[in-house]
Amino acid sequence: MPYVKIEIAKGIATVDQKRAVIRRMTEVLVEELGRNPEYVFVVIDEIDTDNWGRKGVTLTDLWQEAKTDTP
Repeated sequence: MPYVKIEIAKGIATVDQKRAVIRRMTEVLVEELGRNPEYVFVVIDEIDTDNWGRKGVTLTDLWQEAKTDTP
C-alpha cells in the first residue's frame, strides 16, 4: 500500500495541476512497482507560506520581496 505525501506552498498549484500530480504519481507506482492503483494513496499538503521558510525568512516575505524587486 504505497503512500505518497507531497508538500507544496499553498496557492501555487491549481486544482487541475493537483489532479495531474495525483494521477501521474499513481501511474509511476503502478508502472514501476506493479502496485494496484486501488491501493495507491497520494496526499498533497498545502502549507501556508507563513509556515514555510527559506534563508531564515518566510516564503510570504520572500515572495513579497521578489515582487517589489521586479521592475
